[in-house]
Amino acid sequence: MNEFLSFDKMLTPIIIKAIFIVGCALSVLAGLVMFYVSIGEQDGFLMLMGIVVIVVGPVIMRINVELLIVLFKIHEYLRIIARNKKNGVVLDSATSSSLSRSQ
Repeated sequence: MNEFLSFDKMLTPIIIKAIFIVGCALSVLAGLVMFYVSIGEQDGFLMLMGIVVIVVGPVIMRINVELLIVLFKIHEYLRIIARNKKNGVVLDSATSSSLSRSQ
């Protein structure tokens, strides 16, 4: 609770993950609606666009979310570096690479 109140623990990455799930679901739903409307209107282009939205929509959503998450990961790693510097811990390349694999 102390981490939350002192803003050491970020809440936004959790919200960003929820936005990703909702965005993917809306993208697939929009693509399905386009696909089914195209069947009624016999519009091949709209059908193709529906399929494209179903496939490409979640990928674009993922890329956008990853760009936001990278900012929070940078913040997290900078906090670790600052804490280690404050405690006098010196990281060599082997230690820092094992640190990145463990998280």
